Amino acid sequence: MKDEKKPGPKQTEVVKVERGSSVLGGQECPICKEKTLTLSETETEVPYFGKMFVFSMTCSSCMYHKSDIEAVEMKEPVKYEIDIGKEEDMKIRVVKSSAATVKIPYITTVTPGPASQGYVTNIEGVLKRVKHEIESLKEMEEEDSQKKKAKNLIKKLNNVMWGREKLKLIIEDPSGNSAIISDKAVKSKLKKSKDDF
Repeated sequence: MKDEKKPGPKQTEVVKVERGSSVLGGQECPICKEKTLTLSETETEVPYFGKMFVFSMTCSSCMYHKSDIEAVEMKEPVKYEIDIGKEEDMKIRVVKSSAATVKIPYITTVTPGPASQGYVTNIEGVLKRVKHEIESLKEMEEEDSQKKKAKNLIKKLNNVMWGREKLKLIIEDPSGNSAIISDKAVKSKLKKSKDDF
């Protein structure tokens, strides 16, 4: 029996176009090379940040997914810091581009790279992403001391989300396409590092 391929969208077929949004299907996936990749671009307004584009690509064959955000207006490199100490802080809006570095002192630093995603969420969403990464690493870890360390970090993140402990969240973005949208957040200009030269 011969393998039959299902007919998909034509290579450049626009699947859907709405006001401020477009979707292009039938593109070649960079991972599996099938023509089952869908590209999406949406223009949206984030209160106190401005208009932005949300880009994504998703392959229906291998489930590859990549997303990013970009401000419509050019922005300066930026650093945001916020002290988190209350359960209400979990609702604070966060815009993070794929170029941004997320730092949680004494817990982790998430640096940008090829797999880095851009997203709009809240502080709880950022902490849940970090917690998920630590849980994944814990499962792969063989040493008991490292498993215990991961367990303690997860416990600390849970306590922060419940308003029982405090921590600092820092976002550094050389593209300027990130923000922590709160009066509590301290915004400053991101200084260039030696690696930027």
